Amino acid sequence: MPFQDKTLTCVDCGQPFVFTAGEQEFYAQKGFQNAPKRCKACKAAKRSTAAGAGPDGGGNREMFEVVCSSCGQKTTVPFKPTADRPVYCRTCFQSGYARSRRSARRRHQARRAPMDWGRRLA
Repeated sequence: MPFQDKTLTCVDCGQPFVFTAGEQEFYAQKGFQNAPKRCKACKAAKRSTAAGAGPDGGGNREMFEVVCSSCGQKTTVPFKPTADRPVYCRTCFQSGYARSRRSARRRHQARRAPMDWGRRLA
């Protein structure tokens, strides 16, 4: 049965919108059971206010003020720092200071002899 355009009413704004034959065919191919409830404008507005929305539509993150462990400059980061881990400003982090420290720590840990808990060491 060929699809035909349908006029639906948006549940948010109450305005009519067209559910095109092409959209209906797409919904059928994807196995979607329900027709859309919102017009495109209301759908976009709902997505932009959703929790955890991306940088293109909202989702304000809490920023924390810290002092860079490398240069001492004040900066803000989008995570709550812990006392036992260093925090770097954007410039120091991008310059590779943090990565070089991290790789040095990994090399040091790799040099240590692995513990074998299954057998007794003489």
